[in-house]
Amino acid sequence: MRIALDASHSLDRDPSGVGVYSARLIDALLAAAPETEFLLCYRANRYFRSLWRRRPANARRRLLEPPLIGRLAGQVHVFHGLNQRLPRVRFRRSVATFHDLFVLTGPYATAEFQRRFAGLAREAAERADHIIAVSRHTAGLVAERLGVEPSRITVAHHGVDPIPEFGAEDLAVFRRRLRLERPFLLHVGAIQARKNLRRLVEAFESLSLDLDLVLAGSDGYGAAEIHGRIAASSARWRIRALGYVDRPTLERLYRAATALAFPSLEEGFGFPALEAMSAGLPLVTSNTSALAEVAGDAALLVDPADTAAIAAALARAVSDADLRAELIRRGSARAGEFRWSRAAAETLAVYGRLA
Repeated sequence: MRIALDASHSLDRDPSGVGVYSARLIDALLAAAPETEFLLCYRANRYFRSLWRRRPANARRRLLEPPLIGRLAGQVHVFHGLNQRLPRVRFRRSVATFHDLFVLTGPYATAEFQRRFAGLAREAAERADHIIAVSRHTAGLVAERLGVEPSRITVAHHGVDPIPEFGAEDLAVFRRRLRLERPFLLHVGAIQARKNLRRLVEAFESLSLDLDLVLAGSDGYGAAEIHGRIAASSARWRIRALGYVDRPTLERLYRAATALAFPSLEEGFGFPALEAMSAGLPLVTSNTSALAEVAGDAALLVDPADTAAIAAALARAVSDADLRAELIRRGSARAGEFRWSRAAAETLAVYGRLA
């Protein structure tokens, strides 16, 4: 069997969830199916970067640009678009992975971006022979908002790369370097309206606890308003916005933090929730979208529209030692259920049914 994949996002320099998914799923597919030939297709701005990446013998590189991609149409059994879009070429069979549809569910992007996103999503949903959704929540939105029959959708959860442990001296040096000696709550994700950071800041202000709030993520839609709210906060001296952080920094933040605060309004999956659990970090997150699905019973789940509930859950996650220990135990077990090898096996099963 020969499978072609849009591997462009697997080489993102500052990968978001889609980039992590693309890179780790490709690695897992290549390892799980050594007898299958995979054509890793890259858009022009990624193709030359891919030449420096060593791959196993069952992987070949291709340029994902017209008219070259058209020549692949009759040569592959399945083409897989890893970012809910497909080339405008008719393949024998095609699969599209859908990560989220938050642009269609709320005011979380500009009108121009909403129109472009919606057009690409509808086109991919119409043309794909099958859709892989990264959560049951996303699968439901694809069926509801895009009119896709549930029989054409398979749910395959992400895996997680467990957060490594670090020695006490390593973390002490890290804390000093970033001036994070005080206990802190951590939020991981873009500074944007969808992440519900205005309510998180309001909840943090109300806590009578001696700790800081650290935000790790680049600016997104609505960031100016959020930064303005932080500047006006009575707790502004205890709130740090670090911007985008690299992977080694992020891993140490997970290990150094007191709890992860992730009360997002809409998530197609929610990588930070899973990473926090793998790091032994108590998690406070939303009881909506995909977050309850990912967290299970291993987190404190709150109504993200209820600021008081967010504050109460954060206080418990910080102050209740028995609860913290139980959340850490459950979180570690829950994170262990999400494996890239499992995601690859479920994806290969979809290919097998179509080929």
